[in-house]
Amino acid sequence: MTRREMFAMPAAFAVAAEAASESPESTFKIGICTYTFREFQRKMAIDLMKQLGVSYASLKDVHLSYSLPPDELKKGVAEFKKAGFTLTSTGNTDLRSTDPEVLRKMFEYARNCGIPMLVAAPTHESLPAIEKLVKEFDIKVAIHPHGPEDKNFPVPKTVLDAVRNMDSRMGMCLDIGHATRGGADLLQEISNAGPRLFDMHMKDLKNTTDKDSQCAVGEGILPIVGIFKQLRKVGYRGSVNLEYEIESENPLPGAQHSIGYMKGVVAGLAG
Repeated sequence: MTRREMFAMPAAFAVAAEAASESPESTFKIGICTYTFREFQRKMAIDLMKQLGVSYASLKDVHLSYSLPPDELKKGVAEFKKAGFTLTSTGNTDLRSTDPEVLRKMFEYARNCGIPMLVAAPTHESLPAIEKLVKEFDIKVAIHPHGPEDKNFPVPKTVLDAVRNMDSRMGMCLDIGHATRGGADLLQEISNAGPRLFDMHMKDLKNTTDKDSQCAVGEGILPIVGIFKQLRKVGYRGSVNLEYEIESENPLPGAQHSIGYMKGVVAGLAG
C-alpha cells in the first residue's frame, strides 16, 4: 500500500478508532507515541495521527530533532498543537552519559519544547546526575525498562528499586510488552509503582517471550482489560500511549484497530 492510498483508507478503519470516544467520565488520556510513524516526516506523521482520534502524544526526536535551535523547536511543537495534540512526553531518550553537560542538553530540549517529561534510558551510574537536573528543570524522568536485552533496567522492579529514595519526579514508563517479556506481572507492577508510574506504552503480544510476536492491541494475549482496571484502581492520571512498533511502512490500520480497542475498553469500564 502506498502512502497516498493510506490517506484514502475506507471509513471502516476510522469507525474502529471512533467506536468508543473518550467520555467525560474517563480519567484515561489515550494517546500515541509518534515513534509509531517514524518512517514519515513530521507533517505526514501528524496527518496520520489525526486519523486516530486522540489528543495526546509522546514525541520521538525523528519528528523534532534534538539538534534544532529553540525557535525551530517551538515552531515544530506549534504544528502538533495546531493539529490538536498535547505533547505529554518525549523519548525514548538516551540518558546514559555521566557527563552532566551531555545530559543537560536533553533537559534543555524538553524545556524548549514545553514538554514536562522525558521517557528515558539511563544507567545506574547516570541517575545521580539526572536527579539533579530533574530538580533544576522541574522535568520528570520516566525510566523505560526494555526487557531481557536491557542490561540496566530490564523490568519494572529494577526501575522502582533504583528510584525508591530519589526525588518524586523520578519514575517509570511501563512498556507492557517489554515488561511481559521480562517476566513481570503487569497488574502487580502497576500496583507496586503507585505514584512512580508516570507513563504507559501499550502494545500486545501473541507470545509472551517473543518480541517479534507483537500485534495490534486486542489481538494478542496481554491482559489489556485488566491493565485498564488496575490503572483505574490505583488512580493513574498519566497518558496511556499506543506504541505500535510493527508494520512501520503502513502502521495506520493496526494503530487504528489498537486505539479503537483501547477506547472500547475505556468506554466499557465507564459504563
